[in-house]
Amino acid sequence: MKIRIRDLREDADLTQKQVAQYLKMSQTGYSKYETGENDIPTAIWESLADFYGVSVDYLMGRTDEKTPYPRKKRA
Repeated sequence: MKIRIRDLREDADLTQKQVAQYLKMSQTGYSKYETGENDIPTAIWESLADFYGVSVDYLMGRTDEKTPYPRKKRA
C-alpha cells in the first residue's frame, strides 16, 4: 500500500516535500508513510485520496479501481 502513494506522487511529478506541504506536515513525516515506517492515520488517507482523486481503497491496495465512491448528499 505504501508503494501506491509513492507511485501516485511520482506519476504526478511531485516531490515528497510538495505532498507534505499539502498535508501540513514535514517531508520527513510524509516519507515515513511512504516507507511504511509509520502507520497512516485515517485523516491522512482521506486527504491523499481527495488530493489524487482516487478512493481510499485504491490507496490501500484493496481495489485496482481508482474512481472514488460518490459522496453522500448532505441534507
